[in-house]
Amino acid sequence: MTESPRILIIDDDEAIRRTLSTILEEKGYIIDTAKSAEEAIKKSASAYYNLALIDIKLPDIEGIDLLNKLQEISPEMIKIILTGYPSLQNAVKAVNRGADGYLIKPVNIDDLHKMIKKHLKRQEEERRYSEEKV
Repeated sequence: MTESPRILIIDDDEAIRRTLSTILEEKGYIIDTAKSAEEAIKKSASAYYNLALIDIKLPDIEGIDLLNKLQEISPEMIKIILTGYPSLQNAVKAVNRGADGYLIKPVNIDDLHKMIKKHLKRQEEERRYSEEKV
């Protein structure tokens, strides 16, 4: 990858947005944030993001419902759900709606970074494969 991956952090909690932004920027990612699903949809429609970290509880709609909207806007975007309300039902629902990952808050930064790297590597391989086929 020549350009740093772009990550959109979607969470209504400013402290979480700020903390994740700082940590991920230090790891070399370009970070943008949104405090609501509406803001995330607008930003995703006007800019490309490799990956989105999505809080399951947002002020306007559920993070799981946002998955479908982001899939329509940017099908190749990796979508990882973050939740402070873990349940098997939510995890299954998230995966069935297109989540690429599911992590429980407070997020273990090493686990998050491993998941991000794994999915970005897969995304890059898929992009290269698509370019080779053309």
